[in-house]
Amino acid sequence: MAYIVNDHEEQMKQLKGQPRLPTWVVPKHYDLTLNPNILASNFTGSVRIHLSVLDPTRYLVLNSLDLIIHEVSFTTNELVCTEYKHVPCDVVVDGEDEILVLLFEEALSLGEGILSINFSGILDEHMKGFYRGTYVDGGVKKNMAVTQFEAVDARKCFPCWDEPALKATFKITVGGVPSELTVLSNMPVCQENSDGILKSVQFEESPIMSTYLVAVVIGLFDYIEDKTSDGIVVRAYCPVGKSEKGKLALNIAVKALDIYKNYFSVPYSLPKLDMVAVPDFSAGAMENYGLIVYRETELLHDDLHSAAANTQRLAIVVTHEVAHQWFGNLVTMEWWTHLWLNEGFATWISYLATDIIYPEWRIWTQFLDTTTGGLQMDALETSHPIEVEVRTARAVDETFDAISYKKGSSVIRMLEDYLGADIFQAQFLSSGRHGDGLWVIPITFSLGLNHKRSFLLDTKLRSLTLSQLQASVDGSSSSTEMNEEEILKNLVIKVNVGQTGFYRVKYDDKIATQLKKAIKENSLTAADKFGILDDTYALCEACELPLSNLLSLLNVYRKELEYIIVSRLIDICYAIATVSSEVILDSMADLKQFFIELILFCAQKLGLEPVAGESHLDTLLREEVLVALATFDHSETQKELMKRLRSYLDDRDTSLLSVKIKKAAYISVMRNTSTIDRYGFESLLKLYRETGAVQEKTRILGSIASCSDPAIIVEVLDFMLSNELSESTYFMLQVREQDAIYVTAGISLEGRETAWTWFKEKWDSIVTKWGTGMVFNHFIRDIIRPFCSHTKADEVEAFFADRINPSFAMNLKQSIEQIRIKARLVEKMKQEESLKELVKELACGE
Repeated sequence: MAYIVNDHEEQMKQLKGQPRLPTWVVPKHYDLTLNPNILASNFTGSVRIHLSVLDPTRYLVLNSLDLIIHEVSFTTNELVCTEYKHVPCDVVVDGEDEILVLLFEEALSLGEGILSINFSGILDEHMKGFYRGTYVDGGVKKNMAVTQFEAVDARKCFPCWDEPALKATFKITVGGVPSELTVLSNMPVCQENSDGILKSVQFEESPIMSTYLVAVVIGLFDYIEDKTSDGIVVRAYCPVGKSEKGKLALNIAVKALDIYKNYFSVPYSLPKLDMVAVPDFSAGAMENYGLIVYRETELLHDDLHSAAANTQRLAIVVTHEVAHQWFGNLVTMEWWTHLWLNEGFATWISYLATDIIYPEWRIWTQFLDTTTGGLQMDALETSHPIEVEVRTARAVDETFDAISYKKGSSVIRMLEDYLGADIFQAQFLSSGRHGDGLWVIPITFSLGLNHKRSFLLDTKLRSLTLSQLQASVDGSSSSTEMNEEEILKNLVIKVNVGQTGFYRVKYDDKIATQLKKAIKENSLTAADKFGILDDTYALCEACELPLSNLLSLLNVYRKELEYIIVSRLIDICYAIATVSSEVILDSMADLKQFFIELILFCAQKLGLEPVAGESHLDTLLREEVLVALATFDHSETQKELMKRLRSYLDDRDTSLLSVKIKKAAYISVMRNTSTIDRYGFESLLKLYRETGAVQEKTRILGSIASCSDPAIIVEVLDFMLSNELSESTYFMLQVREQDAIYVTAGISLEGRETAWTWFKEKWDSIVTKWGTGMVFNHFIRDIIRPFCSHTKADEVEAFFADRINPSFAMNLKQSIEQIRIKARLVEKMKQEESLKELVKELACGE
């Protein structure tokens, strides 16, 4: 089709730069046919969209991106007669605004019609839209095809009204597929035709759904299946020969479907639910209606290679995606402004379901990490409200962040805790009413162990005196003033009981002293001890408290054994090490020794070997503690783990190196690797080459950049980027795009400057290979954010000045702000004259 220069410049100007499509036409049904050429990595397609014309118009405006439009027509009824057929006089493909504009000679009248479009596109490798993945079959690399449409990439597969509110039904046909391959979509297959070489698969018509939930997967799979209590067929599709690795996810999904059916009082609305693991996938998983697509690491599980953290992560991801089948798919946000409710609710309820399935995990204590993540992001000036205005299609991607997921779910949890589960399940799910705009925060506090109080903070300021608090404990209405010193001897005041509230708490020195005493005496709950630690760190980072206060608090946690507390303690130690290297570099050995002393008691209690019948939390904790000891260069831990790794390299059947301690062993050997002694690096590359387990591959990738030698860091990063391996080793050594994030997340403190230099030098290669999508955003967070000086923040800003892109603009601003936050903390630390002496004392156990 020839494109005609549009004479209606004024109308086109009005159509450009709009965040939403015009409302004069709405889709009702799509007949979509896709014909992928898997070998050639391209596809053709046709779509017949049943429309309702609400206002007479000469313009049809819909979304399209990176598609070639071949033929277009509009008919006013099912009879395709010349007199009813309208062919546009102008077709405008606007790649900047991602729209397709069709101009007709005459206005389309009110009523129903069918828009028919033939199109073609490329199956590229960037994991967006309809894209190409790869897998290995019998030692041969082969292509597969996968869709990933959330948030605004259905338009890369077929022309459509690509907005969540514009729901329609879909009848999907996939043709020209090699007969041996499996073809999956949202609905069950209703017809399949094959000539023995190629086949065409037609699927049942779907219920109404948003375009971002449409899905097609074409590949080679085995599957296992089960049924829910009311007969819904659930399947887990896995790589050929690995179907048994889908058992755990399948079991959890079946249980989750029953849990949510009862919680929502609405049955699952489709006749089947498929879950499929694919090798190349940008997100952890995607909740497509009736066809959930997972990264292989999130769906496959086996006891030999899956650590406790892998098992827990799998449960959370599966319950999260299954929850979306109701909250998101059945009931959908009107626009991406409300993404927080979609993802925040799914995050919150995934913990609820996991707690029902695995009560022994005490998963709600670990939700505290989610709240912390939300608070950390929310503390930035470049943060945003949970309901954020989305002005451009590409800006949607950046709202899939800690605010939408972690703050959103934490706010929901705070409301549920204050209202009570029964009331929350009934105002929240039924009425859908909104507040009047002013945040009213439920504040809880405890006075000792048995006196919990609460009130609604509905003004900017409210004060309670110690006398009033004492009177509330005594049950007295007397307002007689009491001596504050006497009151503080008897009261331990803890605000935000159980850390269910989404707010920070700052205590004065006297109350903080009492809380430290209570922590040491182990008279507070794990959640409250976590909260005191987390709030103090946040206040220190914000320069509200000196680092010495934080270090003194850390010292009272020396004998802590609770997983959630020790885990947060370790994270804080990592963060302190990052900023301290800018201030007390000559005291880093003492600081590391202090960190080692903090967690050594816990490590000794747990031991290197799991104890029969030990809890899931102890298993999780052992891995984190050993990784920390290896990272902080505890020589005894490193020597023992390296000895075990050598035994494992000699004999893969040895019991000396279980999956529960492998990552710590890998980090230990890399911390002792250099260009002079390359044993660790070569050993891990050998393991990476030989293993077929995706969890093992990601474990290795997360460890190989922990080396302190700059030359090795460069080799690791080049290895991550390289496509120049020989064909015989390509499949075994090449790092998939989705897996690059594991490498950058594991870069050592000593390697951050090297990684930044490499990033700048390889900019063109990085953008060419990976684009500027999800993987690129991880690069920004992992490579840039660890810096701690205003000079470095200025350098980052200067580098990106002419390279900015809407897909990572907000992430970049947040990263630069976090650099400056740490820079301010560094400046304040320089003013603490006794800091080095305190570190030395703490390292000696004083």
